[in-house]
Amino acid sequence: MSPSIKDVAERAGVSVGTVSNVLNHPERVADGTRAAVQSAITALGFVRNSSAAQLRAGTSRSIGLIVLDMANPFFHDVARGVEQVADELGYAVVLCNSDDQLPRENRYLQVLEEQRVRGVLITPIEVSSERLDALRRRGTPTVLVDRHDPRVNCCSVAVDDVGGGELSGAHLVELGHEKIVYLSGPLALRQCADRLTGLRRAVAAAGLDPDEAIEVVEERAMNARTAHAAASALFAAGSTATSVFCANDLMALGVLRAALRTGRRVPEDLAIVGYDDIEFAADATIPLTSIRQPTQQIGRAAAQLLVEECDNPETHAHQQVMFKPELVTRESTAARKPPRECVDEF
Repeated sequence: MSPSIKDVAERAGVSVGTVSNVLNHPERVADGTRAAVQSAITALGFVRNSSAAQLRAGTSRSIGLIVLDMANPFFHDVARGVEQVADELGYAVVLCNSDDQLPRENRYLQVLEEQRVRGVLITPIEVSSERLDALRRRGTPTVLVDRHDPRVNCCSVAVDDVGGGELSGAHLVELGHEKIVYLSGPLALRQCADRLTGLRRAVAAAGLDPDEAIEVVEERAMNARTAHAAASALFAAGSTATSVFCANDLMALGVLRAALRTGRRVPEDLAIVGYDDIEFAADATIPLTSIRQPTQQIGRAAAQLLVEECDNPETHAHQQVMFKPELVTRESTAARKPPRECVDEF
């Protein structure tokens, strides 16, 4: 059994109240008495029960973070940003992986609320769900991460995914590609739908018909395995697409593997663009062109907004932060336009 505060008091020869003051208000205790209590704590191996004290006070120094898939490096980097801010401000982070399953997300929301976390950061499967709405109504500060919906009464931090889709589309069209596959996750996800919207805008702006130029392939899971299978099926069906824009870098890596295994040259036969610019994008067999998102900044901004609301609920004003993406060009894309004729000048 772990030693209690009463055990510390008995060993130090003081009252339980004195031990409590040493733990919480050491400036109120004489130096000699404080030293005796600290000596007893060390000798017994006493560890204070901060959660019990926080529950009595009605506050907590923990925040919850629920992400869709920790196997995705994007969420790993977002979590690092959250953790940096939490550490700076004296908070602990309880990390939960919903695995893109609503029942699992609801279960974590319930557990976090039961644990009285100070607030919740979440990349929700649905921006407005019964459980999430109830959490907000009961007064738990909530910040949406990588999600944006001005109709929801809370802070959010996201990236302009329409702009990201436009960057990708403009890049491919400029290189001469007129047949583009958009390999997407579920289009019910705002990010996937917005990236397609941006792609269509860029294609239309170049004078092409988006319905003819873009082939949409929608997959349930956004990982390398499903993308490899989808790309292999496209190749086997004789797709005439000369480029693929993927909804994330993991999918792009799966397409790259399928292309190389079927003897396609990248980028000569097939150009590939990913999204997120995870660390592996630059280190792939053929480094991937990708749309970069400021992942750690997303996490830091979300954590700062949450702690601000937790610490200043009376004056806090909800904010919707929107970051801009960036095109990072690498070897997986190349021009398909014929080279300009060289004319000798005499």
